[in-house]
Amino acid sequence: MTTESAETLQIARTCPYAPPEQHLRLLREQPVTKVRLPGGSDAWVAARYEDIRTVLSDPRFSANRRHPNAPRLNGELSAADSPLPKMMLEMDPPEHGPVRRAVIGEFTVRRMAALRPRIQQIVDEHLDAMLDGPRPVDLVQALALPVPSLVICELLGVPYEDHDFFQTNSAQLLDHNITAQGRQHAALEMAIYLDKLITSKEENPTDDLLGRQVIKQRESGEADHGALLSLAFLLLIAGHETTANMISLGTYMMLQHPEALAALRADPDKAPGAVEELLRHFTIAEFAIMRIAMEDVELGGTVIPAGEGVLTLANAGNRDPEAFENADAFDIERDARSHLAFGFGPHQCLGQSLARVELEIVFNSLFQRIPGLRLAVPAEQLSFKDHSTVYGMHELPVTW
Repeated sequence: MTTESAETLQIARTCPYAPPEQHLRLLREQPVTKVRLPGGSDAWVAARYEDIRTVLSDPRFSANRRHPNAPRLNGELSAADSPLPKMMLEMDPPEHGPVRRAVIGEFTVRRMAALRPRIQQIVDEHLDAMLDGPRPVDLVQALALPVPSLVICELLGVPYEDHDFFQTNSAQLLDHNITAQGRQHAALEMAIYLDKLITSKEENPTDDLLGRQVIKQRESGEADHGALLSLAFLLLIAGHETTANMISLGTYMMLQHPEALAALRADPDKAPGAVEELLRHFTIAEFAIMRIAMEDVELGGTVIPAGEGVLTLANAGNRDPEAFENADAFDIERDARSHLAFGFGPHQCLGQSLARVELEIVFNSLFQRIPGLRLAVPAEQLSFKDHSTVYGMHELPVTW
C-alpha cells in the first residue's frame, strides 16, 4: 500500500462495547497494513492477536518512543521533547532489564495479596459514603476515581490531598483533544511536582515504594534521581487512570448483562474470571503500545521496513476469533487470561497484579453491598471518552 492510498486510522468508538469498526475490518481483511494517523504521519498497524504478540516480544522491534519515526497519533510532540528522563516503557535491552528488575518486587502477587485488606478498607469506606449520601450517585467520582487514586498514592508515598492535581494533569496527558503544547505543559507540571516529592524522600526516605527505591539506590551506590522521577511519573499515571476507567466501564457492562451479574453475585469466586473478560472486552489502553522496526521484519506475510513505526491494535487482537472463540461475546465463564489488555512480552504491564486485585475487590463489594444497583439514566444518555489514549466514561449516574 502506498502512502497516498493509506486510510486514516479511526480513534473514536461508535459503539461503547466495541473497538472502532475499522479496526475489526482490518483484523479480518488487512491485519498488517500501513495507515495515515490523524495527525498526518504514517505508521503500520498490527491487528491480529499473534502478530501483536510478535511485535511486543521480538527484539527486532524497539520500544524507543524517542525515535523520529515513533508513531504519534495527532502530530503531538515526540517523547524526545518530554521534560522527563527516559521511562522504563521506552527502554530496550540491555537497559530495560535492570530498571524493571529494580522495582518488580513491589508488584509481586504475594505483595499484592498483602495489600488486599487495605484495599478492601478503602473500597468499603467509599461504599459507606455512597450508601449514606444522596442518590443518584456519579460512580466515577464516588468510587472509580478515588479508590485507585488512593491506593496508588499510598503505594508510592504521594500525598492523597494532591490527587486533584495529578488526576487533572494525567487526564490532559491522555486526551488527544488537548494540544501537544497542552500535554507538554501537563507533563512539565507533573515533573516539577514529582521532582520536589522525590527530593524530599531522598532527604528522608519513607516506607513506601519510592522511599524503598531511594534506599536501594543508596545501598547499590547508584543514586539516580532522574530514574526515580520517571518511575514515579509512569506509575502514578498508569496506576490510577486505567483502573478508574475499568471500574466505571466494568460496572456499566455488568449492569447491562444481568445474567452475568447474577452469576457473580451468587458466586464471588467468579470475580477473577469476570475481571479478565472485562479487560479483554474493553482493552481500554487502545493506542498506548507502539514499536519501531530496527530491521526489515516479516510480519503476517508483510515486510515492515527498518525504521518504520508500528501501532498494535490490541483492542482488535482481543477480538481475534483465532485466539478467542466467539470473541465478540461477553462471557465471564471463558478463560480470557491470555488477553492483550496488559500488553505482552518484556514490557507487559508492571502493575497488572495490583489492577486485578483492585477490580476484583471493587466489583464483588459493590454488587454484594448494593444488590439493587442500576443506571440512573437511560444507557443511551451516557457519555464515553473520545479521542483519548485510555477509553473510559466521563460519568456513570447510578442509583438503587
